[in-house]
Amino acid sequence: MTTTPRKIRKAVFPVAGLGTRFLPATKAVPKEMLTVVDKPVIQYAVEEAAEAGIEHFVFVTGRGKGAIEDHFDIAYELEATLKARGKTAEIAQLEATRPAAGAASFVRQQEPLGLGHAVWCARDIVGNEPFALALPDMLIHGPRGCFAQMMDVYARHGGNVIAVEEVPHEHVNRYGVVALAGDLGNATHRISGMVEKPKLEDAPSNLIVSGRYILQPEIFAKLETQKPGAGGEIQLTDAMIALMAGQDFFSYRFEGTTYDCGDKIGYLAANVALALARPDIAPKFRPVLEKLTRE
Repeated sequence: MTTTPRKIRKAVFPVAGLGTRFLPATKAVPKEMLTVVDKPVIQYAVEEAAEAGIEHFVFVTGRGKGAIEDHFDIAYELEATLKARGKTAEIAQLEATRPAAGAASFVRQQEPLGLGHAVWCARDIVGNEPFALALPDMLIHGPRGCFAQMMDVYARHGGNVIAVEEVPHEHVNRYGVVALAGDLGNATHRISGMVEKPKLEDAPSNLIVSGRYILQPEIFAKLETQKPGAGGEIQLTDAMIALMAGQDFFSYRFEGTTYDCGDKIGYLAANVALALARPDIAPKFRPVLEKLTRE
């Protein structure tokens, strides 16, 4: 008899990074609050999770990240001013970005010990239930949110689900790479192994982990005892490899385009692509962009 997978109610967002590649902009502003068109990068990830039915949003923050917590809270003075001026559309826009009362939690990663450590910091809030994990720097844009697509895979197979995408083979040493064991249809494969930033000759495929995961809570026990790996940090990939010995892992090649907003070129590309996808902006922006690219 097939067991129905437990519902995914919570999503974890590691947002403690310093954002040194964007200095001086990130000296006083969290990198996750840099805007793509007119929304902070972190908001895109939260909206993607909400579209997939996530009910509770867990932010793993660090020092100087208070702006993220403020962004997802009520701004009394601003909203009072907007109300007094009859700005109903703007008020509705702000309300739409705000999680329900009690639906957002914030916990600090007190030391920069790696992604695996950041995820482990959320263990008490997540508890003993499966959860989604989003790396907000990776903005995924498509006709349907990546998490919503992954939920379909999870409903069919359960286990752990990892979003993957194809990159040129010469770039695999920059990412976590998966090894595939069997084609399950619907762009889904069983995963037999993973390697973090392999040498080109050692890469098992050119499918990379894209910053979206559905993980079972047993990952926390693996992270608890995980020794530092690449870069002297607690690597999530290492913990997933350990968990793979006893649990199923599946890869899913999602529909959409990834923009690495932790990189200046990726960030600029995201702004252009999402502006061109906006019917309220594209008609005026496209001629400006064409003029700039001709000069």
